Amino acid sequence: MKEEKSNNINFNELSTKERSKLKRRIENSVYAYAQKKRIKKYALGFAAASVVLLLSVGFFNYKNQNDSPIETFVNSSKADYQTNEVKLILSATKNIEITEENSGITYSNNGESVAIGNSKSVNQNLEESKEIVFNTLIVPYGKRSEIVLSDGTKVWINSGSKLIFPATFLTGNREVYLEGEAIFDVTHNKNQPFIVKSKDQDVEVLGTIFNVSNYADDDAVFTVLQSGSINLHYKNNNLMSSQSELKITPNTLATYHKEDKEINTKTVDVESYFSWRDGVFIFKNDALKTIMKKLSRYYNVEISITDNDLADHSFSGHLDVSQDLEHVMQIIKEAESSQFDYELTTNKKLIIN
Repeated sequence: MKEEKSNNINFNELSTKERSKLKRRIENSVYAYAQKKRIKKYALGFAAASVVLLLSVGFFNYKNQNDSPIETFVNSSKADYQTNEVKLILSATKNIEITEENSGITYSNNGESVAIGNSKSVNQNLEESKEIVFNTLIVPYGKRSEIVLSDGTKVWINSGSKLIFPATFLTGNREVYLEGEAIFDVTHNKNQPFIVKSKDQDVEVLGTIFNVSNYADDDAVFTVLQSGSINLHYKNNNLMSSQSELKITPNTLATYHKEDKEINTKTVDVESYFSWRDGVFIFKNDALKTIMKKLSRYYNVEISITDNDLADHSFSGHLDVSQDLEHVMQIIKEAESSQFDYELTTNKKLIIN
């Protein structure tokens, strides 16, 4: 049988040269092992950092792309919003048409009692529901409405608009959803920020007065601040955009252009943006086509201007829109020194030429 060679080394039998050579081999081996361990550590650290970055980006996208409960409700709602009168929708089976003019709507603190005007009241049972109960207020063209929400926030809603809101605000943010135009006088609550959501932007406030105009057929979203401060969050689907959030101060108009996703701000006289609440339109060098678009919504009348130069002609003045459309058109015509004629047809169409 062949004798197996021993792997043990007898250090006493090694020469000085052999010992020195063995020492260098051991030192090189230790250094190589340490280098390998450091490289592995850095690689793991880089991998961990990459995971954190990916998770952070993923969380950012989740936070910005996933709908809040009110947005989920808006997107899934199949309610019939066609109406000729102001309509309050409490549930799928409880719709209330409000035919009286200037009938304000006021919610109780718990959202279960809803007063309409001075004499009418309706109730909804919220105790059995484990989820947020959303109500909807629809204001058709030609109508206006005002509502006091369960937290005391007051909202004036312009014609052709829709406001969706919780019957009562639970924990977390106070979120409402707007299509169209409204003025908000928000009750202050530092623990529950008030957020007005819409298709293109979110407005975050603690307590302030501001106007938001976001009609589907407008090219831009307009936000005007009267008092306090608000943060605007724009939904431009651009992760690296530096303009996705904007804070504005009183007397500021922020304009978000929907197509090119640009944001402009300027100082304005806020009175003209809030005066419709009191039945007055204030125009300062506004194009006639812009004025007619507002009047079309306010009076629920289709208006067409046959001359392009006339459509771009500017106009300044105050219009008392508590008067009928015929009276308002006569005021505009006199201010324009009879530069145009108009015809109001029987089927609610106004033709300007």
